[in-house]
Amino acid sequence: MHFTRPRELLVAGVIGLGLVYFLFEAAYEAMPSLPTLAGATLLVLAVGELVLAFVVRNRIRSGRVVTGIGIARAVALAKASSLLGALMLGAWLAGVAYLAPRSDELTAASDDLPAAIVGAGCAAALIAAALWLEHCCRAPESRDHDRDRRVTG
Repeated sequence: MHFTRPRELLVAGVIGLGLVYFLFEAAYEAMPSLPTLAGATLLVLAVGELVLAFVVRNRIRSGRVVTGIGIARAVALAKASSLLGALMLGAWLAGVAYLAPRSDELTAASDDLPAAIVGAGCAAALIAAALWLEHCCRAPESRDHDRDRRVTG
C-alpha cells in the first residue's frame, strides 16, 4: 500500500463535484432542504483521526510498543477518510457552485447555502486530519541509517 497521492484526492473530488452538480441540476426542486449541520459528521471523524494521529505519533516518538497491524489499520483508515473527504468536498462544492448564483433569486437556495459551506469546511478538515494521521504513521528514519548515509554518501 502506498500513501495517498494528491491526484487520487483530486480525482475523487472531481467525481463528487460532477455527480452532485448533475443531481442538483436535475432534481433540486424536489429535494428537501439541507440541514445546516449536515456535514458535521465529517468534522467528528476529523477530530477522532486527529486524536489518533497524536497518540500514534507520541507512541512512535517515545518508542513505546506500536504493532505493525495497528499502524496498517491506522493508515488504511487515513487513506479511506482522505478519499471520503475529497469526494464529499467535491459534493459540497457542487452544492455551493449550484446554490450561490441562485441564492439571490431563490429563498430555498439562500437557506441551503450555509449547509453547503459548512459541509465543505468539514470535508476539508477531514482531509487534513486524515493526511496528518497518515503522516504520523510513517516510520521514522533511523539515526544510524542517516549517519551511514552521510559517511558513505
